[in-house]
Amino acid sequence: MNGRRQFDTDELAQLARQVCEQAQGPEQIEVCVSTGRSTSVRAYNGDVESLRSGHSAAIGVRVVTEGRQGFASAGSLDDDVVADTLAAARRNVMFGEPDPHQGLAEPDDVAPPGLDLSDPAVLSVSDADKIAAAIDLERRCLSADPRISGVRVAAWSDGWSQSALASSTGICVQSEHGSCSVGAQPLATDGDETQIGYAGDAAWRPDELDVDRVITESTSLATGQLGATKPPSERVTVVLAPPVAAAFIGVVASVLAADSVLKGRSPFADRVGEQIADERLHLIDDPTDPTTLGAANFDGEGLAARRNALISAGVLRGFLHNAYTARRSDTASTGSAVRGTRSLPGVGTHAPVVATGDIASGDLYASVGDGVLVRGVSGLHSGVNPTSGDFSVGAWGHRISGGELAEPFREATIASTLQRMLLGIGGIGATAERLAGGMSMPPLVVADIALSGV
Repeated sequence: MNGRRQFDTDELAQLARQVCEQAQGPEQIEVCVSTGRSTSVRAYNGDVESLRSGHSAAIGVRVVTEGRQGFASAGSLDDDVVADTLAAARRNVMFGEPDPHQGLAEPDDVAPPGLDLSDPAVLSVSDADKIAAAIDLERRCLSADPRISGVRVAAWSDGWSQSALASSTGICVQSEHGSCSVGAQPLATDGDETQIGYAGDAAWRPDELDVDRVITESTSLATGQLGATKPPSERVTVVLAPPVAAAFIGVVASVLAADSVLKGRSPFADRVGEQIADERLHLIDDPTDPTTLGAANFDGEGLAARRNALISAGVLRGFLHNAYTARRSDTASTGSAVRGTRSLPGVGTHAPVVATGDIASGDLYASVGDGVLVRGVSGLHSGVNPTSGDFSVGAWGHRISGGELAEPFREATIASTLQRMLLGIGGIGATAERLAGGMSMPPLVVADIALSGV
């Protein structure tokens, strides 16, 4: 086979099965193969700054023999490369530490959601249309507000991928899908001061991209920070804007993954069945929702994707598992294996969702009285201690005074712990904002957060 040829998903599945059929004796083999194509366009000063496109192919082979695991990968599907990759994975087994829980996923008879994610609309967009979209995005940002002095980034990107996974335990699945995205980073200027905003969106289809939101959000973030100053240090109630709330919920979800728990990197280990959050919080991982880019029919080990409740009415319902963590924890996989073709499966969310609450959009700031709206954070992942739950991250946004949005602030930090933050949720917005990739998130009101500025 030639690695440069275009495979369809049936051919990829056949290739993966052929490698798996070479299992010898007690050996287990898992093969993940994929091909893809992508395009990116950036506009600057009303013209094309860059246009890049490419094709890729990849294979990852995992071999498990009597509790020892070996893995190898390559960036080609040529026959000799495939054979060499299998041989390398077999050699690597001898370097693996024996682990009685190590092994491939076994079919569990859970039916996949049967989502049709192979909409070819993204393939019909011509390069000329992609260029026009990027240039128009820049133009519209520049005309959105007289204070917008330039646009650092105005970009379009898209991709299409096909993949298959097979194992000697009887799993064989395949998928095909594409997506596209736009992003803008405008500059706002007032005298000698310049501020930067950013927003983006991604979707399965070009007509699902919310370009209006990208323009409005990116330019308002830039202009909204003009004149911002450091706030006084105090303990305040904060409103986490939907993108910020989503980022924090993503961190919470990451420490509810069983691999984090088993490594001692979760403050919620041994707390299943306990109240870990305000009773208004309901958090699920739902890859069965076809409107999000996290939607999937199968997880990274070929098991059916499924809806998993993590927190219900503030109570921790359980952790996310792949096959390995499930064996170590004497439970079943939750279909939460995540991986790339050239990496081993880990554990993670596909599409985390927080249920909306009862605070209407128009009443959000009034419900707080005095506090701050956090519109953006920096250093979130490096600023969180996954073992203790402590966090301290950079933040910017607006003061809330007398129930109204007031002056902007910047160069501040917010600090607390994940545990106190979850229990301190004092309200959840009744309306969820659609974020990049189709994920929806309501704003969260959290009490007693340390705000540090001057």
